[in-house]
Amino acid sequence: MASLNSISIFSTTLIIIIISLLTNSTESLLCTNKPLIFNFGDSNSDTGGLVAGLGYSVASPYGRTFFGKPTGRLSDGRLIIDFLCQSVKAKFLPPYLESLGSTFSNGANFAVVGSSTLPKFVPFALNVQLMQFLHFKSRSDELFAAGSQNMISNDRFQRALYIIDIGQNDIADAFAKKYSYAQVIKRIPSVLAEIKNAIMTLHDHGGRKFWVHNTGPLGCLPQKLWLVQPTTTQLDPNGCISTYNTAASLFNEGLRHLCTQLRSELKDSTIIYVDIYSIKYDLIANANKYGFSSPLTACCGFGGPPYNYNINVTCSHGAAQACAQGSKFISWDGIHLTEAANSIVAAKILSQEYSTPRLPFDFFCH
Repeated sequence: MASLNSISIFSTTLIIIIISLLTNSTESLLCTNKPLIFNFGDSNSDTGGLVAGLGYSVASPYGRTFFGKPTGRLSDGRLIIDFLCQSVKAKFLPPYLESLGSTFSNGANFAVVGSSTLPKFVPFALNVQLMQFLHFKSRSDELFAAGSQNMISNDRFQRALYIIDIGQNDIADAFAKKYSYAQVIKRIPSVLAEIKNAIMTLHDHGGRKFWVHNTGPLGCLPQKLWLVQPTTTQLDPNGCISTYNTAASLFNEGLRHLCTQLRSELKDSTIIYVDIYSIKYDLIANANKYGFSSPLTACCGFGGPPYNYNINVTCSHGAAQACAQGSKFISWDGIHLTEAANSIVAAKILSQEYSTPRLPFDFFCH
């Protein structure tokens, strides 16, 4: 059996290799136009929207690995969206609601923790994020026409990349409300309809390049496992809740079909569907290969094995503590990934292997 030191060295070495691969990817992605990205989503891609919008406090040890302080991201460091921005030499996306210090020269992030597609017209549902974008674009158009050189021109809005990364909370909330499996599945078409409406609306306002992430394996989150306390018969071979993952997979299949349908309807657009589920589930199923231990255990939490999660004592609150080496864990706080896991997911996204059609991430800035 390998010693703890050798495992630690292996884990650290693997992360260095992944970061190096991301750096090499950054060097190979050569945009001929200045990258402009607009992101719509939930906590998986929120770079500070919750803090800016509601003043909610995200305290230490969040942000400890890369930023050295909390930034509103629900991770110990960078998110997938951060790595994707770095791959095209773009600055990290500022939250749309951050009023101080933001120039929005390379885009804006409308994602906010807890967001879903339904119900509509509540902070910060997908349609609310969309309305915020339309206001942002309208004001930019006005100021640009008035002679402001710092605003985004209309042709840049047309060349921009529009990322959609939402849906996880719709499924999770339905299960949390004790809906039956059949009731959860019945809601999926309504969720997909909201995503379709968002893409169609963005297209109506000039958007032509879309990057759509499916949702991850919900049943593998330590939070869900702690809340459900599933029996052995409810678990798949990797210890995840089968029904939760099946529901996520059905949503993903519907989203894949939606992207195919939109490609035929919007022939002047490029719509990339990215299989995040397969990437994340592979991390769980083959954790040792990536240098991770205890794939279903949170690094920052309370209660110890098997999940180190307690909804009453969450990361950065009360007696919750963070592990010494986040690079050995997939889950940071029971719901969100560590920077180490995010870096691997991002590298796999950039490989094009999980994209349909297979285009490099920088396709939008040529």
